[in-house]
Amino acid sequence: MRLGRKSGLSDVAFAVGGALRDRRIHAVLTGGACASIYSDGAYASMDLDFILSAQTTQALLDQALSDIEFARDRDRYVHPSAPFFVEFPRGPLAIGEDLDIRPVVRRKGEATVTMLSATDSCRDRLAAYYHWSDLQSLRAAVEIASRHRVSIARVRDWSIAGGAEDRLVRFEKALAERRDTR
Repeated sequence: MRLGRKSGLSDVAFAVGGALRDRRIHAVLTGGACASIYSDGAYASMDLDFILSAQTTQALLDQALSDIEFARDRDRYVHPSAPFFVEFPRGPLAIGEDLDIRPVVRRKGEATVTMLSATDSCRDRLAAYYHWSDLQSLRAAVEIASRHRVSIARVRDWSIAGGAEDRLVRFEKALAERRDTR
């Protein structure tokens, strides 16, 4: 897949996912990029965060990303044309204290990317809302849950276990309102 100025975040995610897979590098797309994909762009992100799920070398990462024209600039990879950059934050793959993350493989034609599930992406955005009162993240969580099958029971149990029951109520109310407008 050739990337350029008109490439969307999803295009970049699948290109990077393919380049990593071709080099047998196991990584999971997380964060705002997942929220952007699951919200069909209602949540905007300019970077793609991949958490490595197996050990690899910097040289192998550099090689994999250079296959699709990304070059390393300190701690991120930039493309000469595509407007998005790629980072590999330190793991482990977790949402808050929860390490029980179940990535999914999404397909787009022949291309694939391993990423958070819709439920885990929703929880990831809620974590930002719960910890930093980030209303944009709350809106993203609502968009994800209104557009995809999300286990509200898992979101609820995780929220209560984390002491965020009051904020969970606000999420559930916003989600009900969003579903009423659809």
